[in-house]
Amino acid sequence: MNYLYPIIKADYLQRSRSYAFLITLAVTIYAAWSFVPPPEANYTTLTMLGYKGVYNSAWVGHVTALMSTLILSLCGFFLVIGGIKKDVDTEVGLIIATTPISNFGYLLSKLFSNFLILLTISGLAFLVGILMFFVRSSGYPFHIGDFILPYLFMVLPAMFLVSGLAILAEVFLGRKSILQYLLFFFLFGALMSNVNSNSKNLMVPVTDALGIRTVFNGVKDKVNIEFNENIDKVSLGYVIHKNRTFKTFVWEGVSWSGLFLLSRALWISLMVGLVYLSSFFFHRFDFKQAVKKEKKKTWEDLLEKPAVPYAGFQKSLLPSITAAYGIIPFIRTELLLMVRKDSKWLWALNIGLWVATLFVPLSFAYSFLLPVLLFLQVSRISELATKEKTNRVHYFTYASYKPLQRMLPAQIIAAFCLLIVLALPVMARLLMASNLMAVLQVMNGAMLIVLLSVCLGILTGSKKLFEILFFALTYMVFQRIPQAHYLGAMVFENYGGMMVIIFMINILLLTGSFAVRNYQTRNL
Repeated sequence: MNYLYPIIKADYLQRSRSYAFLITLAVTIYAAWSFVPPPEANYTTLTMLGYKGVYNSAWVGHVTALMSTLILSLCGFFLVIGGIKKDVDTEVGLIIATTPISNFGYLLSKLFSNFLILLTISGLAFLVGILMFFVRSSGYPFHIGDFILPYLFMVLPAMFLVSGLAILAEVFLGRKSILQYLLFFFLFGALMSNVNSNSKNLMVPVTDALGIRTVFNGVKDKVNIEFNENIDKVSLGYVIHKNRTFKTFVWEGVSWSGLFLLSRALWISLMVGLVYLSSFFFHRFDFKQAVKKEKKKTWEDLLEKPAVPYAGFQKSLLPSITAAYGIIPFIRTELLLMVRKDSKWLWALNIGLWVATLFVPLSFAYSFLLPVLLFLQVSRISELATKEKTNRVHYFTYASYKPLQRMLPAQIIAAFCLLIVLALPVMARLLMASNLMAVLQVMNGAMLIVLLSVCLGILTGSKKLFEILFFALTYMVFQRIPQAHYLGAMVFENYGGMMVIIFMINILLLTGSFAVRNYQTRNL
């Protein structure tokens, strides 16, 4: 612990003192407030067809725990991943590598620092959940155990699981961030795919990694027995209802079995074991093999090339300086930076999906393949407004000629053009189908993604918050929530109003981006 504790403390303090973390806490407060909607709200967070529980202590405690598990498991991975990468970039890892701490000790310290970050956020959601009981409840007694036990048995093990997955992703996938995101996306989908399973197998609690299925089964059993129903599905998340008439029931919570508690210990032990195994593959910041090869190649090149005598400095041989104050060179540069950002295999995947949008049914290409194709660009788009500070060249860019009129618009235009080119097959097919409204919405949604990245990057100085929101938005699209499909593929009652709302959000994001960047350039 003499070596682990300082690393855990320093890592936790470094992350918790960032603007991105403070914004995340603010978003957590707002989200936790919405976990328990008022009776007149047109949405629910935990409901069955025609039924929902009364706001007693058990219902509010379990609903807030379920929503915290869902959202923090979904977004927490993006919030905590990157701890090892930061030690590599800042070269702190080289110092750590010289200490007696083992690989497993270092990875374990990173695991616990990730867990503490998520624990802080879930603790805030826990306190807001208790507050919401007193705001929403109507005369039911308060039992603190109905809040503590769901968080202790569901949220905490889930946060530990996500923290360990972030460590494994960094060890085995290194800097391949898009591959990390994709694998976690499919893994999370697999974990959520069977939460409504009606299997009565005794091993169900063991295979329920997030603990959601156990609570779902308890709620379904209560309704099916009391109302003689045969409901097999529970909806978790923000579900909008046209019909606000529900039958209510009093639910007293889950009886936590010994097998379920044992399964939580097994999942935690499994994650610790996987982190231990990954320590045998951890590079420990040892890149000397690459350095030796590079030095050897350079020395051989020097031996092969004959020495050229110095002939003096001749100014006439230098190319003439031509002033260029246009925006086109910046757009070209930004496009090249994005195109060359990732490896060739990812571009092969992008091209494959791009071609597929030409031949698959239009509805499938529009509602599924296009969001996937745009999400694959998350690592390119997320660094639009942060790469200057990441590479410490913002002192030059902010002091350049008219940065607000040239550089920032060039970044926005280049990213927008990239997304439009990727969406071009779908847009062309929509035009051929005489669906001009959908074409405009694709452009509107693409601009939303670009401006969201730029605005959040400028405000926080980090790309994490945008990656979290983009991932959550894409997940809601795959859950077929019409209001969350920013490209407008799912028509619903207020479709035109959504277009207007997204357009107004784009204007606000654009205005805020220029205002904050103007302040930054003047107060560097």
